[in-house]
Amino acid sequence: MPNKKILYEGKAKQLIKGPNKDTLIQIFKDDATAYNKKKHKIFKSKGVLNNKISEHIMKLLESKKVPTHFVKRLNDRQQLIKKCKIIPIEFVVRNIASGSICSRLGIKDGLQLKKPLLEYYLKEDSLDDPIVSRDHLELFGWATKKEIEKIDKMSLKINQHLTSHFKKKGIILVDFKIEFGRLSSDKRKIILADEISPDSCRLWDSKSKTKLDKDVFRKGIGNLIDAYEEVASRLGIVH
Repeated sequence: MPNKKILYEGKAKQLIKGPNKDTLIQIFKDDATAYNKKKHKIFKSKGVLNNKISEHIMKLLESKKVPTHFVKRLNDRQQLIKKCKIIPIEFVVRNIASGSICSRLGIKDGLQLKKPLLEYYLKEDSLDDPIVSRDHLELFGWATKKEIEKIDKMSLKINQHLTSHFKKKGIILVDFKIEFGRLSSDKRKIILADEISPDSCRLWDSKSKTKLDKDVFRKGIGNLIDAYEEVASRLGIVH
């Protein structure tokens, strides 16, 4: 494929034009970042692993009637996706307290929550992605009340399916962040976008509680590629 102009570049992915006006090509990079790029390193084949893991999860969710941007994987690093207008919010679902919620609220790491907790964070690196409320989303025009209600339901449905799927593989889904967008070809339709991978989830081994996600890099407690390869292996992904 000839070089195409990069339309968007984030911490771990790039977007270029797709074969038609309603599609894009998403490219997975080998960059790993933490603390809003304060920590950064390149890990060979990380993008390949995330591409294939995200493909696996998007296909699973599509089979469960969750609409996603995923069309097909093109090669080791690229996916064809449906074009959408991203809502500028990271939607977080927590099953177990870990990470920022512990430092923010003084909660013990590893606390099992009585029910899934939904949180919203404004996607703005310069502000360190501040937590916001549902009222913020509606009042500042980031999403309508109807859209928020739909996304909340979709997020809980995604959590239910992924928790069950990972449990069968001996993995605990601690928490995850996801993004949604309005489909370019039908702006009334909200779809799951971005990716779901060990970059965006906290995944622990069910028995040992060993971390199998980006916390390995974030906290400097092991080999990131080994962790991601373990997740891929348990999901039956060959790379």
